[in-house]
Amino acid sequence: MSKKKHQEGTLGAQLNEDVLSRLRSKKTELKNLEAKREEEEKQRRIEERRKREANKSFEELLNESDMDWKSFKK
Repeated sequence: MSKKKHQEGTLGAQLNEDVLSRLRSKKTELKNLEAKREEEEKQRRIEERRKREANKSFEELLNESDMDWKSFKK
């Protein structure tokens, strides 16, 4: 009877280790997916900003400039 309990305990430990290893691998997979998603989002925002800057009119660029154009008059 003690052999049977020992085998059951071992089986339980093996199952637990199997479950834990699957959970750990799933956790790693989810972390990698999240990092990839964040990087893609970052690249998308950079591209949107670049497109907005490229489409600005001269007036918008002039208004955003911190230079005082009156100081260049003579």
